[in-house]
Amino acid sequence: MGKSTFLQDFKAFAMKGNVIDMAVGVVIGGAFGKIVSSLVANVIMPPIGLLVGGVNFTDLKWVMKAAEIGADGKEIAPAVTLDYGQFLQATFDFLIIAFAIFLFIRLITKLTTKKQAEVAAAPPAPPAPTKEEVLLTEIRDLLKEKNN
Repeated sequence: MGKSTFLQDFKAFAMKGNVIDMAVGVVIGGAFGKIVSSLVANVIMPPIGLLVGGVNFTDLKWVMKAAEIGADGKEIAPAVTLDYGQFLQATFDFLIIAFAIFLFIRLITKLTTKKQAEVAAAPPAPPAPTKEEVLLTEIRDLLKEKNN
C-alpha cells in the first residue's frame, strides 16, 4: 500500500457521507438561525415591548459612567454602558431556536420510532430453501414432466 498524502486523507474524510450531511446541516442551521433571529427581533419582541410600556429590548442599558460633554457641546469621552438589552435579545433568540430544534428532533424521533415499530411488527421473511430442498424440487418437476 502506498503512502497517502495529506490531501488524499482530507479528500477521503471530506467525501464521507456523514461529513457532507453535517456540513449541509450547519449551512441550513445558520440560515435557520437568521430567520429565527429576525422573527424574534421583528415580530415577537415589538409586541412584548409594547405590553411592558413601549420598551425596545435592544436599547436597554445601564449607564455606568455618563458621557463627558465639553463646554462647546461636543462629546469628550463616550459613556460607559452595560448593554444588557442586546443580551436579552440574544437569549430570546437562543431559547426560540433551541425550542424549534427540540420540536424538530422530537418529530424525527417519533417518526423513526414508528417506522422501527412497523419493521419489528412485520413477520420475518421465510428462510431460503436449502440446497437439498432445491434439488428435490427439481427432481419432482422432472418426474412430473416425464409422466405427462
